[in-house]
Amino acid sequence: QVQLVESGGGLVQAGGSLRLSCAASGGLFRLDAMGWYRQAPGKQRELVAVITIGGSTTYADGVKGRFTISRDNAKNTVYLQMNSLKPEDTAVYYCTSGRVYWGQGTQVTVSS
Repeated sequence: QVQLVESGGGLVQAGGSLRLSCAASGGLFRLDAMGWYRQAPGKQRELVAVITIGGSTTYADGVKGRFTISRDNAKNTVYLQMNSLKPEDTAVYYCTSGRVYWGQGTQVTVSS
């Protein structure tokens, strides 16, 4: 059973930065594509960024150039570096392994 635990969320002013971490256990981390999704109140969960086993990345249009996803296979951890944050980035951010396993989510709030 894969377990994913996110951390690093919080409250930040617009223009600030946060780095989210997702620690994976119980599975073959190195074999899975990992991703970050987010869900704002009253909205559907949406893709933020994905990183494949080989390190290829995909980003939602609204975060390109501001967010960076990375992974450390030795630590079974995936990261999301978020810069130039905007109020519209406010959401609960979820880590996923292959869109099969999900973390509990971490709240990111960006004040204007």
